[in-house]
Amino acid sequence: MAVITDPIADLLTRIRNANTANHQAVDVPASRMKQAVAQILKDEGFITAFERLEEGPQGTLRITLKYGPNKEKVITGLRRISRPGLRVYTNKTEIPRVLGGLGVVIMSTSRGIMSGKRAKKEGCGGEVLAYVW
Repeated sequence: MAVITDPIADLLTRIRNANTANHQAVDVPASRMKQAVAQILKDEGFITAFERLEEGPQGTLRITLKYGPNKEKVITGLRRISRPGLRVYTNKTEIPRVLGGLGVVIMSTSRGIMSGKRAKKEGCGGEVLAYVW
């Protein structure tokens, strides 16, 4: 089994691939960080649900994707911003907006992983993990 150096990029790629292939759900190796990202995607309405299955040594996270009434994709794009080779940080006044507020910024702050909207409300900056629109 290969060692994954960037688990968040792996999560986003699996979601992107399953979304492109019109799958109902996607399974990813579980971690607390991935679970926090999935919670943000659920809260913002990009996925229907997620559950943690206790399989194997670390468990599996099953993410149920969301589609419109005519099978149109709710997630049109996912982009990893901060990566192991180039970390991207922002302060509380310069939190970016995705598509003029239609998308969501996922950030890792000192108070945990949260959306850019919530980070701005709580007044904390941090590492910009990903954009979802």
